[in-house]
Amino acid sequence: MTESRLSTGEQVTSIWGLGGLRAKELVSLVWQQVNDENLLNRASELAYNFLLALFPFLLFLLVLFGLLAARGPMLQQELFSYIGRVLPAPAAQLVSKTLSEVVNASGGGKLTFGIILALWSASSGTSTMMSLLTEAYQVRDTRPWYQAKLIALGLTIAMSALTIAALLIVLFGGPIADFIGRHTGLGSIPLLIWKVTQWPAALFFVAFAFSLIYYFGPDVKEQHWYWITPGSVIGVLLWLGCSFGLRAYLHFSNSYTKTYGSLGAVIVLLLWFYMTGLAFLIGGHINAQIEHAAAAHGHPEAKAPGQKAA
Repeated sequence: MTESRLSTGEQVTSIWGLGGLRAKELVSLVWQQVNDENLLNRASELAYNFLLALFPFLLFLLVLFGLLAARGPMLQQELFSYIGRVLPAPAAQLVSKTLSEVVNASGGGKLTFGIILALWSASSGTSTMMSLLTEAYQVRDTRPWYQAKLIALGLTIAMSALTIAALLIVLFGGPIADFIGRHTGLGSIPLLIWKVTQWPAALFFVAFAFSLIYYFGPDVKEQHWYWITPGSVIGVLLWLGCSFGLRAYLHFSNSYTKTYGSLGAVIVLLLWFYMTGLAFLIGGHINAQIEHAAAAHGHPEAKAPGQKAA
């Protein structure tokens, strides 16, 4: 992490001032990048890698829950329940059914060994994200392959940990708040507060995961750390909007089952991953365009297009 010569207030003002751009100008520049760099097709690369990484990650969660013998089965059911809230219904059913079949057919040792190997392959999705973010800054990735792979593995583990933290907040937050209420005499007040704040808290961890990959992913120098960036916020909001929009569409229309039959659930899952990848890429390009605009407006620590360092 590079030390900045600017104060914290000056750094925050620059990035949240959109680098001197108006919101309409930023939207126009990002839309131009979507077309020029063919992001609509590049998102399909991420969708493929997300699909490969999904089941190893969820299997890891089930093994982790299995260590909590008393609560393991209940946590597994709660995990399936929250998968159903985020994913479109057909995709959630496909994921839950597949996970149940794999867990019932695999021994604990084989499952754990498979997850270790899957972690290595799942990092290929992170590697793809790193390459696409580097392209957003219009530079070439010159890192040695082993360095890029180690960064990808580290980011995969970190993002997995943040996702697990978000899930644990949702899964355990209610019982913890209830315990506090009963033992402090506050009654249902902590539980009520938690019901209001649990989803914003979980979304913070997701936005933090976006910020991590936006910071460590591209091969550029003199990066400055921000807990939350415009790109991470807009990326998460786009992801949520696409997820709930797809759920609403499928709720009122089930024509895909008539066209694709049992393959419809797989197609819906891939479509959701495609939207997720596109939201991620748009967020990364928003951050890049803000930095490029800041450089054009004379910011001493911002990088122009094609520059790895200011």
